Amino acid sequence: MDWTAFIPLYLTASVEWVEAFTIVLAVSLTIGWGASLGAAAAGLGTLAALTAITGSALSLGLDLHVIQFVIGVFLLLFGARWLAKSVARQAGLKALHDEAVEFQQTRAKIRKADWFAAWLVAYKGMLLEGLEVWLIVVAFSLHSRAWASNGLTAVLALVVVFVAGLSLHAPLTRVPENTIKFVVGAMILSFGTYWTLEAMAGDVWPLGDWSLAMLAAFYLVGGQALVPLVRQAHRAAA
Repeated sequence: MDWTAFIPLYLTASVEWVEAFTIVLAVSLTIGWGASLGAAAAGLGTLAALTAITGSALSLGLDLHVIQFVIGVFLLLFGARWLAKSVARQAGLKALHDEAVEFQQTRAKIRKADWFAAWLVAYKGMLLEGLEVWLIVVAFSLHSRAWASNGLTAVLALVVVFVAGLSLHAPLTRVPENTIKFVVGAMILSFGTYWTLEAMAGDVWPLGDWSLAMLAAFYLVGGQALVPLVRQAHRAAA
């Protein structure tokens, strides 16, 4: 088990699975739980195939540094998007993410759709949200080779979210998603920075893996420092 990856991976996966469950729940009210969960299972099957293909590519001897660089860049873009949106929400530029609102919007879109169109909404919802989880699993596994434990962490988050959601039969609106996205965005940026520079220049981190903690602190503090500055700039422009 790679414990340095467990917390950011579990939190990231939980947020994505909450959004996926919201879509699956909305679709289930139109085509039923069986079809909706079947679409979600199909999306998960696609993700499992992608994971297997990634592992096979590594076993063929592809240059790990090239793959690490590509994944690192994706993590930088992914983390920057999450952190930027979180800063914008805290500064009042964007509305806080609300799963109840997303649930109603998704239900409104599929209310007049036919069966197959609704099924595709659930499939695509699970697949697209799960792709971000897949990206994080692959990125962490490239560094630690802990494919099994990282995959199980993502599956654990999926099971917890769906069991909680099914027991409530409602969107998981109490999950502090915006706070989690801010913290995880900083963590993902840290891993992206670490792996991208390592892939480009080799062993450039004198503190080794402890540099990840320094990078995470930098992005967390920097993100919080940006909030009042962005808020002030927005008010001045308004």
